[in-house]
Amino acid sequence: MTVAKKRGKGMTLSRRRAITGLLFVSPFIFGFLVFYARSLYETILFAVSETSIEGLGYTRSFTGLDNFVKAFTEHPRFNQFLVDSIISMVVDIPLIIFFSLFIAIMLNQKFKGRTVARAIFFMPVLLNAPAIFGALEMVRAMMLGGTSPAPAAMLESAGSGGGVSIGYYVGLMRDLGLPNAALDYILGAVARINYVITMSGVQIIIFLAALQSISPSLYEVAKIEGATPYETFWKVTFPMVSPLLVTNMVYTVLDSFVNSRVLQEAYDTMFRELNYSLGAVFSLVSMVCVCGILGISGWLISKFVYYHN
Repeated sequence: MTVAKKRGKGMTLSRRRAITGLLFVSPFIFGFLVFYARSLYETILFAVSETSIEGLGYTRSFTGLDNFVKAFTEHPRFNQFLVDSIISMVVDIPLIIFFSLFIAIMLNQKFKGRTVARAIFFMPVLLNAPAIFGALEMVRAMMLGGTSPAPAAMLESAGSGGGVSIGYYVGLMRDLGLPNAALDYILGAVARINYVITMSGVQIIIFLAALQSISPSLYEVAKIEGATPYETFWKVTFPMVSPLLVTNMVYTVLDSFVNSRVLQEAYDTMFRELNYSLGAVFSLVSMVCVCGILGISGWLISKFVYYHN
């Protein structure tokens, strides 16, 4: 009896939670060690070696950091692609996160056709699949320049039609004293709205699930206390969904990384130009940059995260 009590006392709540967390991440650890660790090791070997293709095999000769020097000093496109990809990630992360949260709040309201509206916002995720995207691009090419040139003329006339000038609103915001940096960011966001909507489907679903898990009693208490909708959002809604900010941030960064020009350049260099060493350098450098962005973004967002037990 005494031994049983000692064992029960030895397993504290924090220890049980630690074991639960370890079991939760164990599939990732197993997959990393079995599938990814060896590939990462081979990529590092390719990056620090000069690879020669010989028949059905290859030989490697150690060259140190020469391939990294070539990537940053001799390659004509790598530096530009890397900087553009990093800037694109930094600009797109807040746009996609806040747009997803805003749309999720709207879709969480009760209105007719709510299911259809949710499906519409998730459609870009399905349409962005390679097979469907390729089919749509083929149809678009046929409509605009293949079988019928009429839609191209219609689109051109629609773009030059009489509408409200954006320059008017730009001048209005400048007259209000909006800084040029903020104005440039807003204009960039408007220009990228199609991309933001396309990349926000999964994040909207994650935020929507988080909103639906919030207890209605919290909103009832806020209403009884006389909180305004603005106060309810910042005191109830945002803290309760804040843990999912990190999840969506990680997903957004990785999704942008998969579609980045640096990764495409690494693929072309490795499998089309058959320069495995230089392609491995591109992959490693972009991976380090992505890990750095994830670390900095996670550190900043963690300051606003509230974990409710």
